[in-house]
Amino acid sequence: MASGLIALFDDIAVIARAAAASLDDVASATATAGTKAAGVVIDDAAITPRYVAGLSPDRELPIIAKIAAGSLRNKLLILLPMSLLLSAFLPFAITPLLMLGGSYLAYEATEKLVELALHDHHEEAELAECDTPEELEARQVAGAIRTDLILSAEIMAISLASLAGRGIVHQAIVLAIVGVAITIGVYGAAALVVKLDDIGLHLARKGGVAAKEIGLGLVRLVPWLLTGLSSIGTAAMLWVGGGILVHGLDELGADAIPRAIHDLADRLAGDHIASGPLEWLVNALAAAVIALIIGLSIFLALHLARRARPTPASADA
Repeated sequence: MASGLIALFDDIAVIARAAAASLDDVASATATAGTKAAGVVIDDAAITPRYVAGLSPDRELPIIAKIAAGSLRNKLLILLPMSLLLSAFLPFAITPLLMLGGSYLAYEATEKLVELALHDHHEEAELAECDTPEELEARQVAGAIRTDLILSAEIMAISLASLAGRGIVHQAIVLAIVGVAITIGVYGAAALVVKLDDIGLHLARKGGVAAKEIGLGLVRLVPWLLTGLSSIGTAAMLWVGGGILVHGLDELGADAIPRAIHDLADRLAGDHIASGPLEWLVNALAAAVIALIIGLSIFLALHLARRARPTPASADA
């Protein structure tokens, strides 16, 4: 009887160790996947506050909550099943799809830069056409969820690429954890950013001398912070989009450009004390240049296609 109990306890200990190892494995894979998707996360967090611009302050948090709920639906109900199906039946398609998403990010960033250079404000003009605050809010939420779908697809695809060779259950758990954690992090940060000015005003009105100074500092900081986040978001789109394209070329065997970038980074970093950060910076800048070239090519192609399309008047003639 005693030996039977000892054997049972041994079996329980083995199972517990296996479960702990599995949890450690999932945690490690989740951290790796989340780290590789960090660039897209930065962009997602940076662009979210713009969707509440011009809306009533008391609607800011409800709007971000709606966008966050839409983001979770995107990740868990649409992208997670699609990712698992791709991994199971079309694993060779993951890299080309990642490159397609990288090209989209490159185009989006390039379009922002072109609009900034040309002082084009067509997006603001479209929003000004809304007749009611409810219509404006619905349009902003819908636009944010559409953009999130693209960025979330990149996050899930990047995460999936880091899980090659894992079982489907393992992949599902990691992707679900990454999706939920990133959504909470991104939209929690966005909610804090859009409410910083309100926090500052509250401190300035209700606090003591020190609190008032901090509050006024926050109020002055927010416009600069939002502008900085927008710039960081655009830079992240270029860096991430270009990085995905370069990595994809390497994966597909077209390694001339990736090898040239790697050699350049090695040569410039050399044996410098900060060789690691320098090498990363060179790789990031090179990826951004690649993204600009691809993004500008797509932008010009779409522009020429729109110009070549017959207008309704010419079509009727």
